Formats: sequence, structure tokens, C-alpha cells
Amino acid sequence: MSYADIATACLRRLPPETAHDAALTLLGRVPLPQPPPPAPALAQTLWGLRFSTPTGLAAGFDKDARCPDAAARLGLGFGEAGTVTPRPQPGNPRPRLFRLRRERALINRYGFNSAGLEVVADRLERWRSAHSAPARPLGINIGVNTDSTDPARDYAAGFARVASLADYVAVNVSSPNTPGLRAWQAGDALRRLLTALADAHARLDSAPPILLKLAPDIDDEGLAALLEAIRQAPIAGLILTNTTTARPAGLVSRHRKEEGGLSGPPLAPRALAVLRLAYALSDGRLPLIGVGGIDSAEAGYARIRAGASLVQLYTALVYRGPRLVGEITLGLARLLAADGFASLAEAVGADHRAPGECAHEASATSRTIARAAASGSGARVMGRPTTSAVAPARAASAGVATRA
Repeated sequence: MSYADIATACLRRLPPETAHDAALTLLGRVPLPQPPPPAPALAQTLWGLRFSTPTGLAAGFDKDARCPDAAARLGLGFGEAGTVTPRPQPGNPRPRLFRLRRERALINRYGFNSAGLEVVADRLERWRSAHSAPARPLGINIGVNTDSTDPARDYAAGFARVASLADYVAVNVSSPNTPGLRAWQAGDALRRLLTALADAHARLDSAPPILLKLAPDIDDEGLAALLEAIRQAPIAGLILTNTTTARPAGLVSRHRKEEGGLSGPPLAPRALAVLRLAYALSDGRLPLIGVGGIDSAEAGYARIRAGASLVQLYTALVYRGPRLVGEITLGLARLLAADGFASLAEAVGADHRAPGECAHEASATSRTIARAAASGSGARVMGRPTTSAVAPARAASAGVATRA
């Protein structure tokens, strides 16, 4: 047992939020044993960024960019700091983080506790100055204050402020702990958000890619409508998914009824389903990051085959510690080789292709899905595909996944 394993076990004896803060402090000060270097087959380039491995650190672990090197220290391929809000805010009262030990899950209702944009930007400016070529891509996840009177404007201002400091910017419109936030995933609010982001993007000489982070509780028709809405917007990818307000049957831990967002293995089936449908509806043209309940190489590989180019960890690290990173890195390379893939890119979306079909070949099934999603069988409601557009995509995606 390594000292990292001992530290993980000790941290689990502390109250959850105290343990979280202690883990972040330790990570910034204590060197960790590095996992084996990732196999070359795991490397890929997305948005002009090189990822040595597809596994990254999800937002929420380092909300205020206290340790921008966290991903590198853990041996991960990329990191994501935040969520950061324009102005400092304390978030919800404690306790606001709960362990579901039997399920190896968490419920949080942090409520975007944040040191604020200027504090985070100052830290990142100093970090960038000291690291001319950081070892791993770092995304910045942005949100809005709970008392915001113009969230679209605040998102755009946040994007503009961190644009020069981030390798990509994730726009969090899906936290369940900020009232009204998820309304920005749909309808008029979404259109106003996309317009504000497009304007901010156009003003920059060099802008990082913008990704939207969505809720697992979005329904299939809502997902189809969002994908249609972002076609003409500068959205480079999606992060699927955030935590869920649902409580799947079978939860037994004593904190299972706490309010907030549930993460960990109970979230995994829905997060996987949303990602699979998003890949099908977008015809595989939109890079996706899979997150939610990934706790093994097999779980990460399932997201990749379903359409994820990258995957993220958080809750599993709470229970398994840094050792998990090496297990996933080695396991992904083994799984790729076992399926006959020479590179990770070949495996992305493999469940949507017929057996033996190469990744670069356009699948007839995938084209059928795309036409169904685009046409909505000729029907639209305020630009939104009707249920008849989603059903063929859902059925075709599930059918190909079964055959592959």
C-alpha cells in the first residue's frame, strides 16, 4: 500500500468537504507516484490541443484554480478548473456534500461557491507566466452568480475574461444547485446565451473552444433541440453530463434523500444514454466529453465506444484515490488492443458503426440518424425536432450498439 492509498483512506474519515479541501491542499504540495506513461495509442489531438490520454479531471474538484497542475500531478491527460462565477459568492450553507458509501456516490449542493473571476484569473495568469508550456491542457468552467440579472451577459463576460488563460472554456448551464440555471439549456434563454457567446467569441483575435456542459435530466427532445440550436453557434463540443436530481431505485445509503446533485455509479446509465444519443443526433461530428459515474477502464471505454473523445473523473477519485488513474490508463490501452484498434480515435463512436466498419467511413445508419434529426420528418415546433425525429435516432443508435 502506497502513502497515497493511506492518505486516501485517512481523508475518507474526515467530513466530506473538509476531506475535499485537504486533498486539494495535499495535491498542491506533496509529490505523488506517477502512473505508467500512457501508450501512444491513447494520444489524440482535439481543437488543436494534444491529449496524451483521454482521461481528465472534471470540474468541481479545483473550483478556484488553487492547483492548476492537478491533472499533471495525478497523471491525467487534462484538467478543468471551476466552476468560477463573475463575483465571489459563498454558495449554500454547510453541510452541502454527502457520501453515499454503499453506492460509492456523492450528493452535493455546493451552489457555485467561488472565489470569483478576478481571483481565479490572477492565479491563472501567474501560473501561465511560470509555465510557458503547461504539461496538460487546462479548461476553465464558468457559471453565473445566483443573483445575476443578466446571465447571458455574465457568461459572455466570463468567457472573455478567461479566454487567454484557458485551453478551452466550459459553460456550465446544468448545475442543479443554482435556481433557474438549467433553463439556459433550451428555448429563448439558450438562443440569447448563444448570441452573447458568439459576440464575445467574434471580438477575440484568438479564442479558445467553447463547450457546453449539460444535465443528465435533459429529455431526448430537449437534447435534439439544443443540438439543432448550436449548429450555427461557436460551440466546439459538449460535456455530458453534470450531476442528476433523480434518485435511481436501489439507493440505500443514509444520505440518499439529501437535496442536490447525485454523482457516481448511480448516474452512469443515464449519462451514458445521453452521450450515446448526442453522438447519434450530431452524426459524430461534435466532440463529446463523457463524465458521470466513470470508475474503471471498462466504464471509460464504454463512453468512448458510445461517442466520447475524452472522459473525466471526480467521484471515483474520492473513493479510489490516485491509484485509479494508472489502472484506467493501462486498462484503456488493453481494451483498445483487444478490439483491434490502433488508436483511440478509431474507437470513438464504435458502437454506432457496423462490425468491421472503419472509423473514417461514413456509416449509412449514422447518415440516416442525422437526416431524421435534421428533418424531424418535416415537423418543427419553434425550430425544435418533434418526437418523431428523435425516435429513429434513439432506435438506430440502440440497434447499432447491440450489433456492434
